[in-house]
Amino acid sequence: MEIGVSLFIIAILIATVWIFIEVKRLKHKLFAIFLIGLILFSYISFTIVLKKESVDLKTISGLMDASKIYFSWLGSLFGNFKSITSYAVKQDWASNETTTKPPEK
Repeated sequence: MEIGVSLFIIAILIATVWIFIEVKRLKHKLFAIFLIGLILFSYISFTIVLKKESVDLKTISGLMDASKIYFSWLGSLFGNFKSITSYAVKQDWASNETTTKPPEK
């Protein structure tokens, strides 16, 4: 009986250590996925924003102009998110359903 309890406690400790390691590894995976997504978003949005602009990215002044345009666009994007969020928060989200009784016969 004592051997069974000891094996059970050891199994629980092993499972706890294994779960702890997996959770830690999952955090690193999620952080890596977040960084990859951030890099992809930055690259794609930068190319789309500057597609119609004639900016020379080979010069310092061109890079400065491109960064001003991109960060201006990024600021307006966050401003739009703020406006949309504040508009949604101010809405009356209560249920306005009215129930009608069927006509009595």
